[in-house]
Amino acid sequence: MLKKPQYLAILLTLVLAGILLSLPAQRKAQLKRWFGTVFVLGFGASKATEAVADKARVAVTPRKVLGKQLADLQEENQRLRLQLKQAEVISRENDRLRAALSWKTQTRWEVRLARVIGRDPSNWHRVIHIDVGSRDRIAENMPVLSNEGLVGRVASVGVTRSQVVLIGDPKCQVGAILEPSGEAGVIEPGKTGNLGPGIVALSYIAGDSEIKPGDRVLTSGLGPVFPKGIPVGTVILARSLDYGLTKDARVKLHANLNRLEHVWVLTN
Repeated sequence: MLKKPQYLAILLTLVLAGILLSLPAQRKAQLKRWFGTVFVLGFGASKATEAVADKARVAVTPRKVLGKQLADLQEENQRLRLQLKQAEVISRENDRLRAALSWKTQTRWEVRLARVIGRDPSNWHRVIHIDVGSRDRIAENMPVLSNEGLVGRVASVGVTRSQVVLIGDPKCQVGAILEPSGEAGVIEPGKTGNLGPGIVALSYIAGDSEIKPGDRVLTSGLGPVFPKGIPVGTVILARSLDYGLTKDARVKLHANLNRLEHVWVLTN
């Protein structure tokens, strides 16, 4: 059975319903607008209360938790930076290998690609080590090139690696020829010592020869090691010696010997 308060509630509801039904239409519309305003205000107050509660929850987040979240974000940032750097290195390596393979298809020589794996501590700028050896059919005195030009020759061979002396070392003299004059000479370190990065001397040129900056220097093929026609460098300075009886020149090498990563061993 219904209790007395429940009877009173039902009776009050019926009375209010009757009053509302008996009111004129204009009055009913006013009451609807009033109830709507009350509802909107109540709903807005509820949302504002929820927003304040959310801000309060953030404000009371423990400092230790915020510190860990910041550390996690910093660690993720460092990890992504490292991955980006690694991707850039791989991309550059792929570009170099594509360029090398493209060069191989255009050269007339039989060559084998090798990776530079070290330098001689006692002769850092004149000796490198490569990752091919006798098992790869590499032999002493085979010429070594880069995509740009002559690098040096194989000096000694192991089973899996070889030593290369670079052009400009006293142990790597090269017969050379000038274009367009056709004059011959010898590439060597220079009698006055180190000439600077990537610079070698071209000596024993006839005194009456025509030689000027910009002339190309190629291997002459006069000798048992280097075939004719390998690009060596470009003349940057020429001068007369011995009262005009001979001339020599300074040659800027095409190959950057300080940045060698991959080289070609000429095998035929």
